[in-house]
Amino acid sequence: MESAKTFFEFSNRITEASSAALEKAKAKFGEIEEITEYNQQKVLKAFIDSRVSEADFAGSTGYGYGDTGREKLDRIYADIFGAEDAIVRHSFTCGTHTLAIALFGVLRPGDTMLCVTGTPYDTIHSVIGLSGEGMGSLKDFGVKYEQTDLGKDGKPDIDAIEKALESKPKMVYIQRSRGYSLRPSLSVDEIGKIASLVHSKCDAIVMVDNCYGELVEKIEPTQVGADLIAGSLIKNAGGSIARTGGYIAGRHDLVELCAYRATTPGLGKEVGCTLGENRNMFMGIFHAPHVVGEALKAAVFAASLFENLGFSVTPSSDESRHDIIQALCLENSDRLIEFCKGIQSGAPVDSFVTPEPWDMPGYDSKVIMAAGAFILGSSIELSADAPLREPFAVWMQGGINFHSAKTAIMLAAEGLNRKGLL
Repeated sequence: MESAKTFFEFSNRITEASSAALEKAKAKFGEIEEITEYNQQKVLKAFIDSRVSEADFAGSTGYGYGDTGREKLDRIYADIFGAEDAIVRHSFTCGTHTLAIALFGVLRPGDTMLCVTGTPYDTIHSVIGLSGEGMGSLKDFGVKYEQTDLGKDGKPDIDAIEKALESKPKMVYIQRSRGYSLRPSLSVDEIGKIASLVHSKCDAIVMVDNCYGELVEKIEPTQVGADLIAGSLIKNAGGSIARTGGYIAGRHDLVELCAYRATTPGLGKEVGCTLGENRNMFMGIFHAPHVVGEALKAAVFAASLFENLGFSVTPSSDESRHDIIQALCLENSDRLIEFCKGIQSGAPVDSFVTPEPWDMPGYDSKVIMAAGAFILGSSIELSADAPLREPFAVWMQGGINFHSAKTAIMLAAEGLNRKGLL
């Protein structure tokens, strides 16, 4: 920890707590390294099998017919996720857009979408029709929505799910990550058990919002029964290099329907120019296993450090992880604000900016966000955000290299220390 003092001013209290946190995290770091190596080999094999070449990085224009790079990238994602097919496009503007394409691609008027992980993350509400009446939601197009609430342990209520399946929904929707909640993220094994139950009871499509969960484990939801998964390239799968985009992977027939929604019926994946983005998207998924590993180390370190400082955290430093998100329960708004200021001060971009709480559209309380990223809104780069409301938890994610992320987390702790908030 002496090296940290070369460039930054840390008190003995924070350096000593950080050293103890690193020591406590060693075993978990070893587990992360083992998973990272496995996933890196899996990705490398997919690249080799697809015979990726320099020519595949050239961008196409117009219709994009015959873009071999686009086609190989789809194949690589399918291989990595153990799926029949995939569609990866820079024109998917964000994770919510990608999820919307998948939902509108496979659901039809009169169908029922059953969410089995409680109320989903805020930004998807207007897509489903839980808010934003008249905006063109699934509800506006006659798609019905039902949900089963989580059990007292924060896990899916299997008995409630089994009962809800009696109505034969068209889709069972699973949000893998925790969103702005303290419920546990779902393991791939848990997702597999839900998928197995669904498929034993009806013909419903099992779709997983896989955001924040890609490459955290050795297997993905499509390898344990999920029919369709979707995610963003400015989260895990883009490896901090893809500048925008998203992916959908799963059964061939379902991916094809999603492709028809993304472009137009009858054309699907045959069109879509890449405009020079291929290289970034290839490099992004190639680097993704390592970058996800670094983000996981940052999360474990933050959990370990703030445990040492006396705070409740979820997941704990020694828990198994199924996404890159770390929640820290800081107990009051002053600590939330100071923590986010500290994270911002340790960012490579916009470190001089001071984050302030504001009335963010779609939220019922002020929200504070810290993010200094090379790619605007990139959740795989270190960021932290929190609504200023009970339980006064901050959600931190990302970190494209552990050493820089560790420094930012220490700066956040130091900020709390100097303000007398520890």
